[in-house]
Amino acid sequence: MSDLCSAGPAAASDPEKEIEDALLHHRIRQMGRKLLVLSGKGGVGKSTVAANLAVGLARAGKRVGLLDVDIHGPSIPKLLGVDQQQPEMVGGELRPVRVNHCLGIMSIGLLLCDAATPVIWRGPRKFGAIRQLLKDVAWGELDYLVVDSPPGTGDEPLAIAELLAGPKSCDGGCDNVQALIVTTPQDLAVADVRRCVSFCRMLNLPVAGIIENMSGFACPGCGQVIDLFKKEGGRRLAAEMGVAFLGAIPIDPCVVVGGDAGQPVVMATGQSPAANAFSSVVQLLLKSPATSVADTAKVRLPVAGPQNNLEDNRMKIAVPVENGRLCTHFGHCAEFAVYDVDPDTRSTRSMTMHVPPPHEPGVLPAWLHELGANVIITGGMGQRARQLFAENAIQVVIGAPPDPVDTVVANYLAGSLQTGANPCDH
Repeated sequence: MSDLCSAGPAAASDPEKEIEDALLHHRIRQMGRKLLVLSGKGGVGKSTVAANLAVGLARAGKRVGLLDVDIHGPSIPKLLGVDQQQPEMVGGELRPVRVNHCLGIMSIGLLLCDAATPVIWRGPRKFGAIRQLLKDVAWGELDYLVVDSPPGTGDEPLAIAELLAGPKSCDGGCDNVQALIVTTPQDLAVADVRRCVSFCRMLNLPVAGIIENMSGFACPGCGQVIDLFKKEGGRRLAAEMGVAFLGAIPIDPCVVVGGDAGQPVVMATGQSPAANAFSSVVQLLLKSPATSVADTAKVRLPVAGPQNNLEDNRMKIAVPVENGRLCTHFGHCAEFAVYDVDPDTRSTRSMTMHVPPPHEPGVLPAWLHELGANVIITGGMGQRARQLFAENAIQVVIGAPPDPVDTVVANYLAGSLQTGANPCDH
């Protein structure tokens, strides 16, 4: 991992990449349930939630790994009191820093040459660093991997979700990936989380639930909770989006004191309103089942905003076309077929053909968004393009065969579309 302080990871030859892929998939197969802690915006206490949930699961006797992929603002080491430690390298493997016998952590912040130096990386390098962390860290067998991601729907959440989901050939452990979304009660935060839930659905990433943090102020004297902000925003959003509401965490001075001391509030002796709330969330997670990404992908239809016509019960599927068949390179096709679909009956209402504008980065996603598309079915697509489609509320289905477009769409709607590898995965 020394290259994290200098150049990015070197490109591997094909045999080397096959070995690295096999090791990556072996690591992932050793992980049980994988919980990605996400937020629509910064400042909602996402890292604090991730740290307390990981500690709570470990206190329940579960083997837990806590992975911090917030490359530009890693805070997990400080929250767990290990910011002065460094992980050991043994036999070419990184060993996570142990908090106790049940909990280990790994963070990009533990690997940087200088904690005061900012990390100024573009998307591909961040993807490579996250992949290297997953490949090189020897967690051993885990019941839970909790991942603290940076806010928003950018490179890091996209990378970790795709890497943990694994390829279609990865059997036994490359699913059970779920998102835990953190919000605060205000309308602004809730609006950002709404986009975060849609982002998860674009990626066929199941949402384990929403947690409302900073939900009222717990008086340190009497313990009574006073509503400083609006309340119930997270609960209402969960009901609106059809996902579970896992609980509300009040503002509690013990959280701040514990975080600064490297002792998450669930580790503290004695009780506090926030500690009790976190413990309740942990109990719900222990009781709730893990959800397979593959199973979810079979039944979930995309969620989109008013521009995509869901208020009148419609979805639109875009397919790049060349000579009547799906064009495997969406950026170089002659036309796009756009199917207007009834999501209730899973049948097409109409189909129109459109000549795309010249291919430039970001142009096609915005253009298809204007046409009302909320799904694109294609053969291959790079990471940056997938992110741009997600930002335009368009779900991407990758690896489709070059069959007649009507057949491709019919198979997709029937849940029988056979997809293969992504030839543009980079």
